[in-house]
Amino acid sequence: MSKKDKKKGHDLDEGPGNLKSLNKKELLQRAKKFSEQYCIGDNKEFRLKGRSTLDSLDEKKTDVKKTLKMGVKALAAMQDILYAQDKWSVLLIFQAMDAAGKDGAIKHVMSGINPQGCQVSSFKGPSSEELDHDYLWRCQKHLPERGRIGIFNRSYYEEVLVVRVHEQILKGQKIPEKLVTKDIWENRFEDIRNFEKYLNRNGTIVIKFFLNLSKEEQKKRFIERVDNPDKNWKFSAADAKERGYWDDYMFAYEELIKNTSTKKSPWYVIPADDKYHARIAIASAVIHALDGMDLEYPKVSEEKIAELNAVKQALLDEDN
Repeated sequence: MSKKDKKKGHDLDEGPGNLKSLNKKELLQRAKKFSEQYCIGDNKEFRLKGRSTLDSLDEKKTDVKKTLKMGVKALAAMQDILYAQDKWSVLLIFQAMDAAGKDGAIKHVMSGINPQGCQVSSFKGPSSEELDHDYLWRCQKHLPERGRIGIFNRSYYEEVLVVRVHEQILKGQKIPEKLVTKDIWENRFEDIRNFEKYLNRNGTIVIKFFLNLSKEEQKKRFIERVDNPDKNWKFSAADAKERGYWDDYMFAYEELIKNTSTKKSPWYVIPADDKYHARIAIASAVIHALDGMDLEYPKVSEEKIAELNAVKQALLDEDN
């Protein structure tokens, strides 16, 4: 966002109640304040237990939808500048239990983004080719280019998550036996911190979201997927089976968050039982991160301006 735009403070949209006449500066302040409550930063004492899975906004549902619409509009405007400037890139990582709403969050929060400036990559079980490389390799191939927002729907964090819960998977990764020690998870946490530090130093901002869904809400959503024919494709017996490892997953999430959340590459633990609330929190965090880049449209030289004016004059003269 340009400093000039920050000073002007143009109205973004007509919203409800206290959102009416909200200008850019106020929206940025609101996004920062709202998202910071979910940011873990470099808190090494983080505990997942007791973290809320359901937060509610002090607004009606219709107002919440308008708030999200405003956030999407602001995000789209900032992404346009990011793309034009072509220096920074942003990597958004989404991790969660099944049915937590990752796909919906990506769809709605990024709905206003120019497709040319955004790329989404989903990661499932690794292929034989991917197993012949280090575990970061397949994700490195999908890192966003400068000027773009990259989205990872699951990521290299699966290597300290599902692989930790199901250690038999580790045995199939072709790693020399003497390297598979009791310290392997701490080693991988260190690798990931270093990798993200490397990305930061090269202009890629990494923001990570854990959609914190309650076990009760997951059960409800699973049943809805079974009952709704249009959602049957989203559900499989494997999803229900993984639910049996809930406590193991919660432990693994807590460990990876407290060991890999840093000030520059933070984790946001987002209450996910309310989908609209989760989407607003995610949009707020991304807006806050983009604002920290001091984005500006590229400056045009006087020579270029003179050239453009000459082209304009030539076009006007065609009518004479």
